Amino acid sequence: MTDTAPKKSEIPPEQLSLKSSFRFNCHKGVKCFTDCCRGIDIMLTPYDILTMRKKLDMSSEEFLAIFTKPQILEKAGLPVVTLKLLDDEKKSCPFVEDKEGCAIYEDRPTTCRYYPLGVGSLSYSGEKGEKDEFFFTVKEAHCLGFEEDKQWTVAEWRKDQGVDLRDRINDGWMELIVRKKSLPPSMKLSEESRKMFFLACYNIDKFRDFVFNSTFLKRYDLPEQDIESIKNDDIKLLQFGFEWLKATFFYAGQEKFKAKEKK
Repeated sequence: MTDTAPKKSEIPPEQLSLKSSFRFNCHKGVKCFTDCCRGIDIMLTPYDILTMRKKLDMSSEEFLAIFTKPQILEKAGLPVVTLKLLDDEKKSCPFVEDKEGCAIYEDRPTTCRYYPLGVGSLSYSGEKGEKDEFFFTVKEAHCLGFEEDKQWTVAEWRKDQGVDLRDRINDGWMELIVRKKSLPPSMKLSEESRKMFFLACYNIDKFRDFVFNSTFLKRYDLPEQDIESIKNDDIKLLQFGFEWLKATFFYAGQEKFKAKEKK
């Protein structure tokens, strides 16, 4: 997602809870409409890629090649992808239209849905996967949305923008990132491991091919119902990939990925 953490010289943002309220609204009548879609830095989540490539009727590999830039996430050392901007004067989002706004609004990225909120101090508590997070408003100089009369609580905004569902689906991905960040810098993943992380998290079509057309299923003793559930369901396959990466990288949940006994 966009890095909305304040710089060291800035005053830390006021921490908000789900019950905290704020005033904001964005619509075509606001003079700054679509200004927030220029000069942006948006990290795309795995679920963002699923929904956006379906909207555009593209394979995951085509979408990645045309609309994303690969990056290495600082501290975690894991590969991520950011939205590739247009090479125009304003560095615009490729999906923004000046008068109409977002051309893929119903399938817009998670970061766009959160705006004008940011999320801070995201962590997980052991195997329970319990989140410890707070929210804050991102007040940019150009944004006039805060002058509108519409009142929200953080929880109401998240529900209205469809963030809750996306966060639940992406939980396994975020847990992988948080776990990796917690390890000493000396514990680096191999290049092969990074490639597998990228494959399972972002290139869902190739990951499906890897699971079903390689020796993958011959190596693990997986229940038949699990295999059937991931065959044609992108979301279940994506979450399956998160669990497999967690077991592979951190030896967590290995009971699900028991090796088949040799006959």
